[in-house]
Amino acid sequence: MTWKKFSGEIIHSSIIEEVENAIIRESDNGYRLKVCIGTDSQVKGPLTDFATVIVLLREHHGGFMYIHQEKTAQKMSIKERMLVEVQKSIETAYSICDLLDLYHVDLEVHADINTNPMFKSNKALNEAMGYILSMGFIFKAKPEAFASSTCADKMVH
Repeated sequence: MTWKKFSGEIIHSSIIEEVENAIIRESDNGYRLKVCIGTDSQVKGPLTDFATVIVLLREHHGGFMYIHQEKTAQKMSIKERMLVEVQKSIETAYSICDLLDLYHVDLEVHADINTNPMFKSNKALNEAMGYILSMGFIFKAKPEAFASSTCADKMVH
């Protein structure tokens, strides 16, 4: 799985190693961190483009992120697509959660799903929330889910 920095620079080490080095570096600089993970997708003709982001927030000092993108030609309903987004975020969260526990860094999983029933994405809200919470992660939906609805969104639009 290829991860990149926002600048487009490809990360050649494992994402776990990269995140660990970032935690150590930022902690040494006196920052308290929180990690937010989210995925967004965009249908472009026959392809769906997914972007998953790991956002490292420095308390009161901005943040930075790592991005993984992939495309699929698989046809999906809006609900399926929302749940695939959540699955990608959970897989990423699961891969780094032990590391974050080790360094006492809080983790949130953000879903690009609207809490307002008037929006199509709301159809997947209950399943997404149940999925994320049952894995033991903190769940955020729109409008609080900036990792998916702002950061990852920028990568697929």
